[in-house]
Amino acid sequence: MEQAAGECWVVGVDVGGSGIRVGAAPAGRPVDPAGVRAVGSAAAARVSASAGGQDARALLDRLLPALDALVAGLPDGARIGAVAVGATGMALLGRDLAARLPGPLARATGARRLVLAGDAVTAYVGALGTAVGVVVAGGTGLVAIGRRPGGGWCRADGWGQLLGDCGGGAWIGRAGLEAALRAQDGRNGGSPVLLAAAEGHYGPVAGLPAALQPRPDRAALLAEFAPAVVAAAEEGCPVAAGLLRRAGAEIAATATAAATAAGQAEPRLALTGGLFRFDPLRRATLDALAVRLPAARPRPPDGPPLLGALRLAVAASAAVSTAVVGIDAVSTAAPDFPWPLDPPLLAVLDLPADDGPWRP
Repeated sequence: MEQAAGECWVVGVDVGGSGIRVGAAPAGRPVDPAGVRAVGSAAAARVSASAGGQDARALLDRLLPALDALVAGLPDGARIGAVAVGATGMALLGRDLAARLPGPLARATGARRLVLAGDAVTAYVGALGTAVGVVVAGGTGLVAIGRRPGGGWCRADGWGQLLGDCGGGAWIGRAGLEAALRAQDGRNGGSPVLLAAAEGHYGPVAGLPAALQPRPDRAALLAEFAPAVVAAAEEGCPVAAGLLRRAGAEIAATATAAATAAGQAEPRLALTGGLFRFDPLRRATLDALAVRLPAARPRPPDGPPLLGALRLAVAASAAVSTAVVGIDAVSTAAPDFPWPLDPPLLAVLDLPADDGPWRP
């Protein structure tokens, strides 16, 4: 049903390792996932040495056209009260994003409040809302996040493709390509099935190092091979099946670490993200969780990380100014904001009221 002119809306942005999704919803009621207006872009997140992390300019080049299209489709007179951006790597590699997103987003939407969150937080809020529990977000990367009863966030893994994200899409893809190269060499642990799949997807495997090493979107390129590993496992490849069991064990260990840090022996537990659409991996994860965290209470997620971003934006649009902290502020309790503010994992910022430069 068309909304009344002048109604306040919010915008949510989900930046994953292999694409972005942007959605809008009315601010004056709980977000109905079925009623969210959304657009998407399949483009990999880019890490830049000059930016010291996620490349804000590259993100804005993709995000601003999507925002323009979304805002243009809102009812006449609609205004944007808040924007929430959940981005992969925000907590570790998000300095460029925090510095460069506010001004352009203010000009593009007219919003006066911005939420900057790690993708783990938007995944949590989308999956469990305000409930206390543990969420595992699996896509290109892998992170688990728990919430202490009455306290803050506890995160496990999410260290990125080079040092962690164990069990995530890039991890599975890399392990599958290693098995392919082992088969190429005739070493133990190789898989001719995965070798054939790698050559079909990337071309001659001798060219893989030169093709992958210099790419800023390397994690997304590795994750592209994860579906081939799943397919090989379903076709009976023992090496691929073993990789999925290893991935499930890694994911269960990460979930257990987050639950333990949050002091939760019997947590609500949700698995969210595109990785868990693969039934063999989901089953392997649940089997491992039954051993590692037997008292967990698995439940379906309410919705995807985009729903979490929209829920955060709704709360930010209604919060009083005392709830607003800067990206470098210490952890803050905000009585009227339902989730613990813990920059840079979760911060709420006032946006500029004009086109001048934004300063934290």
